[in-house]
Amino acid sequence: MKENLRALLSKRPGPGKLVWIGLRAERQAAMDEVVEAELLPERGLRGDYTSLGRGGGKRQVSLLQAEHLDVVARLLRLARVTPAELRRNLVVEGINLLALRARKFRIGDVWLEGTGTCDPCSKMERALGVGGYNALRGHGGILARVLEGGWIRLGNEVDFVDDEVVAGD
Repeated sequence: MKENLRALLSKRPGPGKLVWIGLRAERQAAMDEVVEAELLPERGLRGDYTSLGRGGGKRQVSLLQAEHLDVVARLLRLARVTPAELRRNLVVEGINLLALRARKFRIGDVWLEGTGTCDPCSKMERALGVGGYNALRGHGGILARVLEGGWIRLGNEVDFVDDEVVAGD
């Protein structure tokens, strides 16, 4: 018996986990690694430059899948690639981020909504070397908006609600 796409999209092997948090005080600044942070509704991470300004956009928080760090490093023939080099705010493991890109999901007690993919920019060529932009294509993670704020901490569970698809897949 064939399952419909909606039923398939609601299944996952289990929840993921938050393994890295990074903030930038200014647009071009280096990432500061922290163990906890406050997410502000419709703004983003307190202390990150993206939370300044008018708010309400779809780029409030960027997320990267930890498993993709090794893939990008291997594509570039590097020993390793760090989350700070890729300039994303949050790194999660154990859950496919593309499953979250059009859903409401939670990190700990904070609720977010996936708003799309986070494609690489030209800065990746400078940060990672020749081919950095292409190596990150398809591995750049997702963007999200903060629906209900609060504090997140390393080790928090990351999961989605089965019936909360917010956009077509």
